[in-house]
Amino acid sequence: MRSIGELARDSGLTVSALRFYDGAGVLVPSWVDPDSGYRWYAPEQLGEARLLARLRRVRMPLADIRLILAGWSSEDASLVRTLLDAHLLRLESGLADARRELSSVRALLALRETPVNTTATSTTRLTLSASELAGALGSVRFAVSTDDALPMLGGVLFDADADADADGAAGAGTGSLRLAATDRYRMALSGASAGFDGPSARAVVPAALVDAMRALLGGSAEGEAVLSLEGDRVALEVGGSQAAGVRLDADFPDYRRLSRLPAGRLVPVDVAALRRALAEGPTRIQRREQDGAEFEISVLALAADDTITVEAPDAAPAEEPDAAPGGPSGDGTLRVAVNRQFLLDALRLDGREQLLLEVGGPVTPLAIRLPEPGADSFSLLMPVRLTS
Repeated sequence: MRSIGELARDSGLTVSALRFYDGAGVLVPSWVDPDSGYRWYAPEQLGEARLLARLRRVRMPLADIRLILAGWSSEDASLVRTLLDAHLLRLESGLADARRELSSVRALLALRETPVNTTATSTTRLTLSASELAGALGSVRFAVSTDDALPMLGGVLFDADADADADGAAGAGTGSLRLAATDRYRMALSGASAGFDGPSARAVVPAALVDAMRALLGGSAEGEAVLSLEGDRVALEVGGSQAAGVRLDADFPDYRRLSRLPAGRLVPVDVAALRRALAEGPTRIQRREQDGAEFEISVLALAADDTITVEAPDAAPAEEPDAAPGGPSGDGTLRVAVNRQFLLDALRLDGREQLLLEVGGPVTPLAIRLPEPGADSFSLLMPVRLTS
C-alpha cells in the first residue's frame, strides 16, 4: 500500500489533486483509516494515477477520465479508444478555431500598423541624482525578460517625460524619468525626478547596458548623473566616466495600462519576516506551460487580521486541481499562490524594511508598494495557477 504522499510523489500528481479526485469519485483510495481519515492506495493504483495525470495534462474532462479508468483493464478497449479519439478530435477542432481567430487578430493588427520613422533626430538630456537613479534601476532590473523570443522585453524602458511650461510647451527645465521592465509574469516600475533639456523621449535600454550603468553609478553614489537620449544612442555620464550603447529597436508595451489594477486590500509587510517565512516555509516545484521552466511555488495565507503566513501549496483549497487557490475562507483567510523567487526579488524594492502588499484576489496581480502615498516605485506579480 502507498500513502497519499507516496502516491503523489510517484505519480506526478499533488496531494490536493488526489484528494480532489477521491471526492470526485475518479480515483478512490483502496483504504481509508477510520480514525485518522488518512488515505492508502493499492499497488495497482499507481498506474491509474499516472494515467490520470497524463489525461489531465491534455485537459480531458473528468467524466471521460472516469470511464477510461473503469474500462482500462477490460478486454474490450473500444470504449477507451473511442473516448481518446473523441478528445483528440476536440483538441484539433479547438486548435483550428484558435488558428482562425489568431489569423483575424493578425489581420486587424496589419490594418492598424503604419510605417513610421522611430529614430529621434533631437537630443534629450536629463540631469538626475546619481543615488536616486541607482535605486530606480535596482528596483526594476530583476524583472527584465531573458526570453530570446521576446526581444522587446529584454531591456528596461526609459520613459523621459518633460514638464510643460505655462504655454503648454515641453522642455521647461524639469521633468521625470520612469523606468519599467516586465517578463510577462511580473512587472517593476520606478522613477526619478530630473532636470530636463529637450523634448520627451522613450528608449528601451538593453539589459547589458543597464548593468553597465548600474556599475558606473555604484562607484559614485553621490553627485549628479547625466542621461542623454539621441537617436539610437543612450549614454550615462557620472563623474567624468561614461556608459553608452545602442537602444533596442523594439516597442515596449504600454506599462501604464498594464499597471492599472482594481483597488485591493493593503497589508503591511515586515520585509525581513516575510523573507524568512518564504525561506523556511513549504514549497512545491511546478513546470511552466509556456517554456517548461521549473520554479518553486509558495502559498501566501492572508488572515483577516493582516497576518501573513506561508502554507504548503498542497493545502490550498481548489474546486479543480489546476485552479488557483480560492478566495477568503470562512475565517476570512485569503490564499494566493506565487512564484517564490519572484516575490523574494520584488521584496527588495528600494531596500525598504517595510512595504505594502496589495491583494485584490487569488487571480488578481499582487502589487508590492512603498508605504508613501503616490510613490513611483512598485512591482506587480502574477499569481500562479496550481497544476496537478
